Amino acid sequence: MKPVRFDDYRVRYDCVSMRREQGILELVIHARGAPDKPCLWSNAPHEELSFAFYDIARDRENRCVILTGAGDAFCAEMHPSVAGLSRFSEGNLTPEMMDKMDQTGHDGRHLLFNLLNIEVPMIAAVNGPAFIHAELAVLCDIVLAAENAEFQDAPHFPMGIVPGDGVHLVWPLVLGPNRGRYFMLTGQKLSALEALNLGVVNEVLPREDLLTRAWHLAREICKRPPLVQRYARVAMTQMLRQMMHDGLGYGIALESLAMFGGVSVKD
Repeated sequence: MKPVRFDDYRVRYDCVSMRREQGILELVIHARGAPDKPCLWSNAPHEELSFAFYDIARDRENRCVILTGAGDAFCAEMHPSVAGLSRFSEGNLTPEMMDKMDQTGHDGRHLLFNLLNIEVPMIAAVNGPAFIHAELAVLCDIVLAAENAEFQDAPHFPMGIVPGDGVHLVWPLVLGPNRGRYFMLTGQKLSALEALNLGVVNEVLPREDLLTRAWHLAREICKRPPLVQRYARVAMTQMLRQMMHDGLGYGIALESLAMFGGVSVKD
């Protein structure tokens, strides 16, 4: 089979931009077709990121990955096209709705599985508010945050959705069981400094210094032998991959069920 090459996938996506130098790949999440504007979350980046992570994981020339956002936000707003999709009227379930939910669940599973299948160290450079899929950042091996960064799980429980597509596993792991559940059930926002004090992030920096620091750390990582880098990442993420295999599908199933009004049990 033909090896995956960077030129094969680097310009494949509308919501993701990439550049690579000496094996260090910088991946920027952005608005569709607008590389300089912050991401507006919708089905498009949801799907594209799962495929982008898959391509990156299969490319053996990658030595380290830096994940960041465009503009002044990591991922803080939803696209208007997804407004109103959080709930469906009870009793009006159609095959088309079920198909849409199945596709969303499919993308949700592969989004996190493919991120964790990247077998080289990952550095998150959280350049601003991370309110939507902030777990993508905190699942990286090193998490850097700009001073204006904030963390929240906005699209789930605060919007009437079960926090089931991986956040139910990630936040209790990162914050601890009690703080993690509080974070999700209350819609709590954590400032960059609060996240630092709680161990969610490793460093807080001025935004203008964020990528410089990320690239410095990536270059230091790349001084190690390639197999040491690769196998260190594999070893350190084994528990995370097992956790996702055990609990991600069940969480997505509960999230989908609740969207359709849940199940009423009658005597």
